[in-house]
Amino acid sequence: MKHIRSIYVFCSIVTSVHSGASKLPEETELTTNCSNMSLRKVPEDLTPTTTILDLSYNLLFQLQRSDFHSFSKLKVLILCRNRIQELDIKTFEFNKELRYLDVSYNRLKSVTWFSLAGLRHLDLSFNDFDTVPICEETGNMSHLEILGLSGAKIQKSDFQKIAHLHLNTVFLGLRTLSHYEEGSLPILNTTKLHIVLPMNTNFWVLLRDGMKTSKILEITNIDGKNQFASYETQQNLILENAKTSILLLNKVDLLWDDLLLIFQFVWHTSVEYFQIQHVTFGGKVYLDHNSFDYSNTVMRTIKLENVHFRIFNIPQERVYLLFTKMDIENLTISDAQMPHMLFPIYPTRFQYLNFANNILTDDVFKNSIQLPHLKTLILKDNKLETLSLVSCFAGNTSLRHLDLSENLLQHENDENCLWPETLITMNLSSNKFADSVFRCLPRNIQILDLNNNKIQTVPKDIIHLTSLRELNLAFNFLTDLPGCSHFRRLSVLNIEMNLILSPSLDFFQSCQEVKTLNVGRNPFRCTCELRNVIQLEKYSEGMMVGWSDSYICEYPLNLKGTQLKDVHLPEISCNTPLLIVTIVVIMLVLGMAVAFCCLHFDLPWYLRMLGQWTQTWHRFRKTTQEQLKRNIQFHVFISYSEHDSAWVKYELIPNVEKEDGSVLICLHEGNSDPGKSITEDTINCIEKSYKSIFVLSPNFVQTEWCHYELYFAHHDLFHESSDYIILILLEPIPLYCIPTRYPKLKTLMEKKAYLEWPKDRRKCGLFWANLRAAIRVNLLETREMCELQTFTELNEESRGPAISLIRTDCL
Repeated sequence: MKHIRSIYVFCSIVTSVHSGASKLPEETELTTNCSNMSLRKVPEDLTPTTTILDLSYNLLFQLQRSDFHSFSKLKVLILCRNRIQELDIKTFEFNKELRYLDVSYNRLKSVTWFSLAGLRHLDLSFNDFDTVPICEETGNMSHLEILGLSGAKIQKSDFQKIAHLHLNTVFLGLRTLSHYEEGSLPILNTTKLHIVLPMNTNFWVLLRDGMKTSKILEITNIDGKNQFASYETQQNLILENAKTSILLLNKVDLLWDDLLLIFQFVWHTSVEYFQIQHVTFGGKVYLDHNSFDYSNTVMRTIKLENVHFRIFNIPQERVYLLFTKMDIENLTISDAQMPHMLFPIYPTRFQYLNFANNILTDDVFKNSIQLPHLKTLILKDNKLETLSLVSCFAGNTSLRHLDLSENLLQHENDENCLWPETLITMNLSSNKFADSVFRCLPRNIQILDLNNNKIQTVPKDIIHLTSLRELNLAFNFLTDLPGCSHFRRLSVLNIEMNLILSPSLDFFQSCQEVKTLNVGRNPFRCTCELRNVIQLEKYSEGMMVGWSDSYICEYPLNLKGTQLKDVHLPEISCNTPLLIVTIVVIMLVLGMAVAFCCLHFDLPWYLRMLGQWTQTWHRFRKTTQEQLKRNIQFHVFISYSEHDSAWVKYELIPNVEKEDGSVLICLHEGNSDPGKSITEDTINCIEKSYKSIFVLSPNFVQTEWCHYELYFAHHDLFHESSDYIILILLEPIPLYCIPTRYPKLKTLMEKKAYLEWPKDRRKCGLFWANLRAAIRVNLLETREMCELQTFTELNEESRGPAISLIRTDCL
């Protein structure tokens, strides 16, 4: 038991859920696969809820009644390809839901029957029964649909027990057949009968009885040893009361003349559809179309597939004309390595011809062929080279569907094409077509497949294909999406696997009717030109086939491998007019802001002052403290408005200067340098003075240059202390009267103490005393420094001439 359990570990279990009608609950199916595991017994610890159990391809030789009694929900049991010798159907009496039981390809010799009322599929084929294992209990299985049987002997009495059952399929898988009682098969009541013959079987008897049994008859394994000699005469080939309308023969190996006899026999029966697959024939050809009786038939379709020849020299006229003179509706001869095909010189009623997977060449169309009723022609996988030849042949037909895929077809521009007006579907894939193929297309084509060719572009000068609805141009060399100016009704376009980097705008403008588009697996360049494709999928609700896995950026390299849906391309960077408008608007806003600042805050003045201050700062960095002290020439620099000059000259200067002239005062009008600008003179005066006095009045507020001098004095880098500025309020100034463009004055008046000129003349003495104290200049030290500087400059004059107005004042 441990051995069995260790094996069961490897059984695969799959759970699936099937839902039926909406009102029914879902059914869960549990599949246990224990196939091909060399099991000798049924494992005991399988899941009891298993519904599908596969024990095929093992070494089981006996089934016990206890093996399956626990599987109450078992529906499908597969026991094929084992070594079971005896089967007791009662083993499955507890499996009430069992519907499918396959015990084929075993070594069964006997069956003990038990009625399984719910069983629908029972396969006992390819076993070692001596007789067909049928009894009365078999006839009680009223739901049985498919029954597989085998037996070395087949008798009427066996089938009579199930004659009342209406079966869908009866499958006779015979390992040997030693005896067949003629007339046994017609007793069966089945829609389809499939017989797999063993070697050395009387094929003709089973064929005749089988055609009297079912509507569909399939026979497999027919070889040349199947007693054809007794049916040499035409009279023996007559069959009456035939039921079969579809006859399928598989794995046929016969002489040509024997194969011809089968065709002749079937020709005069009820068969409408005759198919032979995997047929091999050989021997000399004695019988041909001249000995074939084409009269009195209901045959409509003949299919020969996978044909092999053991004859190296085949008389083409005898073989090909046998089929083309049958004058039926549908003829297929595919995968036959057929190099040529002949047609009768008179019109035939073929509507469907399929010669796929052969080696047909252009020679087929060089002779006149009359197929006025032909609607479908399949020439896939041949050796055709010239499209215009095919068109000339098709022009004499009523062709609607044409398949020329997997050939060697080309088209030259100077070749004329004569397609019928009825042609609506063409498959030209896997050929050697270039752009010129668009000049050889039927005018009314609706579905066109040109994938896997050498097309680089769709020419602009082609005819208008106004009926074209589906176009497949995949696997070509197109670099752009084709416009729809010539395909106004195009609704499906496949252009995957080309060389499209970014589609042009012409496609999106002219292809408004396209509902399904496949542009996947192209080397996309993810730039603004691709934005239309991304937006198309966003607003088209599933129009793009394969989105988004097949739409991946190839360029630029930083986006390689990125899906298009993950690429963000802003509207402003891709819309040139919008970008221009945005830039213009920004420039206008900036211009208005600059203009406002210039008018309201005197921005140019601040910029000029900033430039001057920057130059002063650079000069300050290069000047040492000793040099700064040697540059001092004045004690006080006075800044005032021109309107207040009288008070300065007659009140301020006389009271500030000492009688001995020891206090040196710097005035702008008396100490200017003709070689410098007013701004530079102002800065020099502030630099060469210990203190700066500003006479404040309403006139001062309204004077622009007074504010310049105040600005430079406030930002003077050459004075270490912060009390070098002295403010004298000559007249009261309300803060709201100070223009907003001069915030420095307002700041100084709010934070710095100032001397106010008294209205009462008796208080003037105190005012002048406070002013002299504010100046606080060591006059002696200043005088000595000035004399030292004067001496130095005189020595320099002895070496060469020099002029300085400020030096004279210092002296």
